[in-house]
Amino acid sequence: MDKVINFLKENSTFYFATVEEGKPRVRPFGFFMDYEGKLYFGMGDHKASYKQLLENPNFEVSTTSANGEWIRIKGTAVFDKSEKALEAAFNTMPSLRKIYNEETGLNMAIFYVENGDAEIAGFDESFEKIKF
Repeated sequence: MDKVINFLKENSTFYFATVEEGKPRVRPFGFFMDYEGKLYFGMGDHKASYKQLLENPNFEVSTTSANGEWIRIKGTAVFDKSEKALEAAFNTMPSLRKIYNEETGLNMAIFYVENGDAEIAGFDESFEKIKF
């Protein structure tokens, strides 16, 4: 999974896809973390992406590097409501505290990837599949 984490670190804006009413929905995301050996993502629990994952927990993430390599990650979202995991998210990306706090009334929902599958490929026809 280190290769997946490093790819995301080097390409910090990625695109997160869910399903809504049988149609794909994609949006840019920037938060992820490696916590207790699992890949986590998160969003506000007021957002459509959260509601979409509650209804259908399957998702995909994709991004491309400056040199043309790309990654596609797919899996099932398992929400983690523990305070320790949420605190780890805030420590990973401190700017999230400005958005998700008592004053704003917004809450962050975080989840880890279950049955994770990543593909890293390039236009040079290189290809690697990673299960985690």
